[in-house]
Amino acid sequence: MNSKKDNRLDLLKHGLFMLLALFAQVNAHCAQFMDKTPFQIQRSYSPGVVTQGGKTIWVSGQTALVDADGRDISNQFEPQAKQVFIQIEKILSDAGAGMGDIVQMMVFVRDSKDAAKLQEMRKALFKNNNFPASSLITAAGFARPGIEVEIQVVAVLADTYPDQK
Repeated sequence: MNSKKDNRLDLLKHGLFMLLALFAQVNAHCAQFMDKTPFQIQRSYSPGVVTQGGKTIWVSGQTALVDADGRDISNQFEPQAKQVFIQIEKILSDAGAGMGDIVQMMVFVRDSKDAAKLQEMRKALFKNNNFPASSLITAAGFARPGIEVEIQVVAVLADTYPDQK
């Protein structure tokens, strides 16, 4: 009789463990990236991202006039965008998040011709085509001369995390 009870208890424990493991996997990524049409993938954006629960990180607009080595990158779109993404990654890391946790991105560019370069950079940053919901706005002027791009993001972390990001 005890062996049947032990077997049922073992099955119950196994089932509970499996449910917890499944919940951890589902909850590990608290963002659902909607659609993924070829056009959206080409343009590196999602039309919408659904989140629930978790911790929200609001990152102020980031700009850069010097790179990490202190070199002047004024009036240079690509070096500025790279540096801005480095800054965003650092802010997110300090908050326990990563680039994959970004659910919304607002990008301001001085010249819309730089949009194609930005799309390629974003494709390298966001894996599995899980692109944030996005806006790209051409700005007539920025807070300081020489700025070509400003990026602000919102990231959401799940309530529980996998062992690796």
